[in-house]
Amino acid sequence: MSTDVLLEVVGVGKRYPRVHRRLDRVRSVLDAVLNRPYRAHAQILQDIDFTLKRGESLALIGENGAGKSTLLRMICGIAEPSAGRVRLRGTVAPLLELGAGFHPDYSGRDNIRMNALLLGMASTEIDAKVQQVIDFAELGDYIDEPVKHYSSGMKVRLGFAVVASARPDLLITDEVLAVGDESFQKKCIAWIEEYLREGGTLLLVSHSMYHVQKLCKHALWLHRGRAEAYGDVFDVTQRYLAWHERKTAQRRAEERLTMATGDYAVSAVAINGEDRDTPVVLPAQALLDVDVSLHSADGRPPVLVVGIKRHDGTPVYGVSSELDGVAPIRVGDQSYRFSIRYPELSLLPGTYVVALHAMDPEAIRLFDAVERTIVVTGRSREVGLVRLPHQWHRA
Repeated sequence: MSTDVLLEVVGVGKRYPRVHRRLDRVRSVLDAVLNRPYRAHAQILQDIDFTLKRGESLALIGENGAGKSTLLRMICGIAEPSAGRVRLRGTVAPLLELGAGFHPDYSGRDNIRMNALLLGMASTEIDAKVQQVIDFAELGDYIDEPVKHYSSGMKVRLGFAVVASARPDLLITDEVLAVGDESFQKKCIAWIEEYLREGGTLLLVSHSMYHVQKLCKHALWLHRGRAEAYGDVFDVTQRYLAWHERKTAQRRAEERLTMATGDYAVSAVAINGEDRDTPVVLPAQALLDVDVSLHSADGRPPVLVVGIKRHDGTPVYGVSSELDGVAPIRVGDQSYRFSIRYPELSLLPGTYVVALHAMDPEAIRLFDAVERTIVVTGRSREVGLVRLPHQWHRA
């Protein structure tokens, strides 16, 4: 292994015996003792390969149950791979589980010393850094209380503060940024950014694509125990988000809001010419054409409301044909069509939903709603929902 390579994972796999009955448990013990393959097993990970060089940052992403935590446990030496190998060069500090490594009956101060020793710090170094850890954790008088009285956020504070004082070659975190108050999360992110600038190496597990893109240069997407994608963080996260939306497209279609009698209904939708109920992928600043066909039971022209929201439901934009004074094109006795164009879509990269609502001609009552997903691609470190044209000026 090259001296620049801090972590090497080659052909790693992990499986566990399936144990449903007492006889299964006996057989699994015999298989383990005799060092033979389990007769019935669950394959958790298979054929995972990647390297992590000093100074690099890699995110592990994927659904719950994809194998991310299992992979981290093997990297940390807590579990052994069933196949392949893991090679680690240098010191590692893992933050895997809340309260892991803490003795619940000992105080926070005592646990600082014990965890620092486990991370390989010398006693003299620990003595010099105890107060630094206490100050970083911001636990006040609770530092001398037993850890069993700590909340989950307090445990994260203490664990992260100990790791920060150790300055390991490789920092491994598993969703620790999802716990605790916002101010401490910002403090942790600032520390990680400084750690990376100074040449530290990061292996991050998170469901927050914002944190993933902010802190990591590369990403590995695990899906059902296999590597689905590996490479540039923006490319991999956008593929993951697009897949996630495709997965939920049918569920959203089944949950489609069809109201009242259906006197006015959305009969067809095309996004940039695509009339299938699958996500439409388009680059940032691209053209967006939305064509909507509506059914009117009484033949009167309905009103169309167009809305755009982020995939988590955050509203972005809305417009109404009635407020804009636009009438639909009549294409039949009971059929109408609207077309709306956005010449240069200013949405930041991410996944969005275009919501189309059919209303009565008086725009009083909502009768039908249909949603279509769009995925905006591109590379941007701007935050929020839309890109605003701007210029920086130096005095």
